[in-house]
Amino acid sequence: MTIGLVFTTAAPPAPPAPNRTDVAFFAGFVARRRGVHLPATVLAELAAAGWKDGPWRRNEAALDSALQLPITIESWDAFDALFAWEARPLRSSGGRCTTYLGAAVRSFFANGGRRAILVRTGDPWPFIEDGKHRADKRRDRIRALLPGFADAAAMPFDPLTPSSWRGLHHLYGIGDATLVVLPDLPDACASEPVPAPAQRDPPTPPEGFVECSEDEPAPINDSGLTRLPAPRSDSAGYAAWGLAAAGVRDFLARHRRDCLFIGALPLPDRDNRRPGVEGAVYAESELLAYLRRVSVLEDEAVRVAPAGTAASAFIQLGWPWLATRRSADLPEGLEPPDGVISGVIAASALARGTFRSIAGTSLPDVLSGVPVPQWGFGASSPGVALAERVCVIAREPDGWTLVSDVTTSPDPAWRQGGVSRLVASVLRAARRLGEGVVFEPNGPVLWSRLTRSMQELLADYWREGGLRGETSAEAFDVRCDRSTMSQNDLDAGRLIAHVTVVPASSIERIVIVLALEAGSAASVQLRAVA
Repeated sequence: MTIGLVFTTAAPPAPPAPNRTDVAFFAGFVARRRGVHLPATVLAELAAAGWKDGPWRRNEAALDSALQLPITIESWDAFDALFAWEARPLRSSGGRCTTYLGAAVRSFFANGGRRAILVRTGDPWPFIEDGKHRADKRRDRIRALLPGFADAAAMPFDPLTPSSWRGLHHLYGIGDATLVVLPDLPDACASEPVPAPAQRDPPTPPEGFVECSEDEPAPINDSGLTRLPAPRSDSAGYAAWGLAAAGVRDFLARHRRDCLFIGALPLPDRDNRRPGVEGAVYAESELLAYLRRVSVLEDEAVRVAPAGTAASAFIQLGWPWLATRRSADLPEGLEPPDGVISGVIAASALARGTFRSIAGTSLPDVLSGVPVPQWGFGASSPGVALAERVCVIAREPDGWTLVSDVTTSPDPAWRQGGVSRLVASVLRAARRLGEGVVFEPNGPVLWSRLTRSMQELLADYWREGGLRGETSAEAFDVRCDRSTMSQNDLDAGRLIAHVTVVPASSIERIVIVLALEAGSAASVQLRAVA
C-alpha cells in the first residue's frame, strides 16, 4: 500500500466587493459532489452571514448540502470541486449529461468572469422523465428559482427573514452581485422532448492557436447526446417563461434596481416554427412577432412596458442557442447563451468599464447557432429588428460575434445595454454613499458633503468616457439643497438629492432621485427626460 500526501492550496476568504460590477448571481439545479465538504473559507463566509451560528443557523448537514445557501465561487475549478455539474440523469434508467447551471457557470468563467455567487435550489431532474409530464411539474420547478411565480401571495418575500428565502430571494442579501442568471429557466418551461430535428455532427473548429486555460474541463465528445433534442417550449411553455421573466423584473424593480437579469430565450417548439421549413430554423421577424403575441414583449407602438411582460431596462436576453467548444456534453450539443453573455459583460466591466458596449465582441469558442440568425447589413436584414430588443449572436466575416448589446426596454433611452449598466453602477454608488450618512444630522453640512461625493464619483465616469459632454457641467448635475426638499421632508428627517447624468450612448438625460429616511435604507427613483 502506498501512502502519500496531497497538498491543496486554500483560497483566501472572498472579501466583499461593493464597487465591482462584474459579479454574477447564479441560481439553479445541481447536485453536491459526494465526499467533498465545503472548504473552511466558504464556511467562514456563511458564518459571517449568520447561516452557521447566527439567527438563520442551520445544522452541519444542512450547511454541507449547500441547499438554498449563497456560495461564492472564484474559479471554474472551485465550482467543479464542490458540485456534480456533469451528473444530470438523462433518464431514470441511466445515462447522464451536463446540467444547464454547470454549462452556464463554465461559459461564464471561460469568457472572462472572475466571481460568481451560486445558490443551489435542488438536484437536477432527469432530462427524459418516463411516464411523467413536464408541464405538471413546471410550476414547482420555476418556484424553486422564483418563489412568487404565478402567485406572489402564496409565497411572499420577507426581507427580514433570510431563513425563508428561496432562489432569487437570496439576491436581496448579496450586495456584490450585479448580473442575475437563471440557466434552468428555459428547461423548466420546456415541453416534452421530441426527437432532434436532424442528426448533425458538431462543426469542426477552425485550425489555429488559442491561449491555454487551466480553468476549464476537457470537452466531452458524446455523439449520443448530440442526437438528443435541446429543450423547446410550446406556446404554454413560452407564456410561463415570459411570466417568470416578468417576475424577475418585478423583483429587481422593487428590491435590486442595480442588477440586470441576463436570460436566454427558449427555443420554440415545432408548432412555432416557420411553416414550410425543415429543421430548427426560425425567422427573426416572426420570432419577434411571436414574443409579442404571447406577451413576452409589448406591442410595437407601446413605449412603456405593461405589467406581466419581460420588457424592461433590467433585462437582457440572448439568442440563439449555441454550439460551442464545450457544449458537446449537452443535449443536441447546444447551450443557452446566458452564460456566454454574462461572462462577456463581466470581462468587459473589468477591462474597459461596465458602461462600454459589448456589441462587436468576437466569440471564438462559438462554432454554430440554432437557429442560424439571418444576419446582414441594412434595415432590411431579418435579424436587425430582433437585434434591437435582444442580444443576438451571429456569424460575421471574422467569425461568430455578439452583434447587439441591448435591453428589452421599449423606451429607446434605456435600450442600450451599456446605459442600463452605467445607471445601475451609479445607483450602487449613490445608495452606498447615502447609507453611509443616513444617521447624520440633516442640514447644509450633510447636503454639501453628499453633493461633493457624488460629483467626484460622476467626474470619474465622465473622464473615463461614460458620460457625454465637453465639460463636467454638461455631463452631470447634482443638487441637494432646499430646492430638492420641502419643509415637510426636513421635518420628517428626509434627505432628497437629484442627480442628472447624460450617458455617452443615450439620447436623453437620466434623472436619479436619492431619498434618505432617518434610520432607513437609501431608496432611489429613475426617470428619463428629453
